[in-house]
Amino acid sequence: MTTQAPERTLGAIAHGDAPVFEEIVQMHLNTLERSGLDERTYHLVRLAALVAVDSAPASYLMNLAAAQEAGLTAADAQGVTTAIAPIVGSARVVSAAGNVLRALGLDEILNESPE
Repeated sequence: MTTQAPERTLGAIAHGDAPVFEEIVQMHLNTLERSGLDERTYHLVRLAALVAVDSAPASYLMNLAAAQEAGLTAADAQGVTTAIAPIVGSARVVSAAGNVLRALGLDEILNESPE
């Protein structure tokens, strides 16, 4: 794999360059199985990590969709944020809530039917 300058990588992502997305997908393959966690715990841990690192809305969109498919609920997500708030701080939890709302807006835009 060749290394690209950050500006080129970001430009490639912005323009939907498939090899960049393929690399991102490859990073996530089989992580559930390799983690040794049950599916529910796996998604709860990933959500906690997203909050802890102040992830972007697109990361929440991808991960929360997978978590929802696995049966996690909004109450589960609220439980995770309540549990980690004393560790990561209220600012990260509030930021996460805003990013989830942005992700939901992004999802709405992506799923709009063309007129």
